[in-house]
Formats: sequence, C-alpha cells, structure tokens
Amino acid sequence: MLNYKQLNYFWQVARAGSIARASEQLDLTPQTLSGQIGLLEASLEATLFKRVGRGLELTETGRLALSYADEIFEIGAEMEQALSGGTVKQVTTFRVGIADVMPKSIVYSLLAPAMALSEPIKIICREDKLDKLLGDLAIHRLDLVLSDRPMPEQLDIKGNNHKLGECGISFFATPTLAAKYQQGFPASLNQAPLLVPSLDTAMRRRLMRWFDAERIRPQIVGEFDDSALMKAFGQAGIGIFMAPSVIASEITRQFGVVELGKTEEVQDYYYAISVERRFDHPAVAAIRDTAKQGLFTN
Repeated sequence: MLNYKQLNYFWQVARAGSIARASEQLDLTPQTLSGQIGLLEASLEATLFKRVGRGLELTETGRLALSYADEIFEIGAEMEQALSGGTVKQVTTFRVGIADVMPKSIVYSLLAPAMALSEPIKIICREDKLDKLLGDLAIHRLDLVLSDRPMPEQLDIKGNNHKLGECGISFFATPTLAAKYQQGFPASLNQAPLLVPSLDTAMRRRLMRWFDAERIRPQIVGEFDDSALMKAFGQAGIGIFMAPSVIASEITRQFGVVELGKTEEVQDYYYAISVERRFDHPAVAAIRDTAKQGLFTN
C-alpha cells in the first residue's frame, strides 16, 4: 500500500524545488526528507529525482507522480473541509500550457470561454517551450497546450490537434518610425529596423519566406522568444514589430503605436493540443467552439 506520508514529503520537496527549502518549511532535517523519499522510491521501484549539479530535478516518472500527488492532496484538502462541517464547492482544475511565442492578448481571449462555464473552473497556466509542454501533456500534468503550430508528427503521443483559427499579421511602429516607413508598404520595410520572433518559431520561418518572395531585406535589430518583450522594445522606438491582425486595434491603443500595414500572405496559426485522457474536459470544447465562432471570424 502506498505510504501517503512519504508521498507528501515527495510532494513538498517537488513543490519547494529543493530538499533544503522543503526541510525549512516542514521543520524537518534534510536527512529525514531524503530518507523518506528514498523509501518511497524503493516501494515504487522508481527514481523520482535526479541530481543536476547541486540541485534536484524531477525525472519523467517523478513528474508523473507529481501530477497524481497534486490531485490526491487537493482532494484530501476538500475531504478535510467537508468532514469538519464546511461546505465544499466542487471546482474543476484546468491546467493549460502556453507556448511562449503566443501573444498574451490572444491567449486570454482563447481561455476566457473556459472561465465562463456554468461549472466553476480553476485555471492554472504555465508558459514554456512547446517541447517541454508536450512532455507534461503526455504524462497528464496538463490538460491542454496552446501553440502556434500543431504537435509534431514524430512525437509518440496519442494527441489531438484542434485548429482554433488563423489570421494575417500587421506591422507596427512608433509614430516617428511610422512616418519614415509607412509609405510604400511593404517595400518600405527594406532596410527598416525590425524586431522579429526567434529563429525556432513557425512565424519567423513564414515571415522570412515572405520577405524573400517580396525581395525585402530588413535590418533585424532584435530577436525575441517573448512577444510581450518584443512589443515593449517596439513601443520604445527600437524597431518595427509585428502582431496578429486580429488584435491590431488593441495593439495600437495599448502601446501608442501606428499600424504600418498588414499582409494575409503570412498567416499566424493557433492550435489547442490535448491528449485522449483529457479530450472530454469541458473547457477544451468551450475554447475550441468559441474560437471558431468569434475570435477568428472576419
């Protein structure tokens, strides 16, 4: 039988990020925690942590164990409240992974329908690289991943790609830069200072193909993993930046910039990726249906 006290120690260490920090929080010695986790690993016949430098990192098995521990102790807290005479309002947890290239405004618009369901939802968002998010999706630590591209076919994951929509892109700049580069768009982008997504993004590859087709050679002055940081540099006048046309009015209003022009030749795509175990989650259907009915319709 699983020793839940040992599981709790593992859970506390995984959440704290180190044995030393967890030992302070639990008022136990590091040796006690290490010993209890060692006993848990022996009983499970599995390695939950691996050494990385001076720290600990969860193994793939450890990450799977943590996902179950999260649910176990969340349910335990509800049971304790119920048995002590309190009222427990059942809340469905919705864990979403967000690829770090996704524009925050679109992420919010996509997730808003999940928060409007009749049944209460507690949403947990985690932003990271797509490959790391898909790893957590595979071991059920996430219910859904939002990305700018579908799940790669070579991955051995039984998943579902839900295409939420697509739209063209617009280019933005401060009024000073816009006065210099707006006329004659898109040819005016030739030699213009440009802020672009990083090399490993699908958008960057589509953008550069379009530039080649139009024989445009911009001066790339910045590359960014984070679209919000790219907009901040653009707002400061460092260069021209791009964003999905569907949120153009919001961009101009929020950052005080001007839309130079837009193109439908470069499309930004949005996908929701789920695995079979989480396919029937009520929030997944709400996101998929609302995106097709509203956000990406012209």
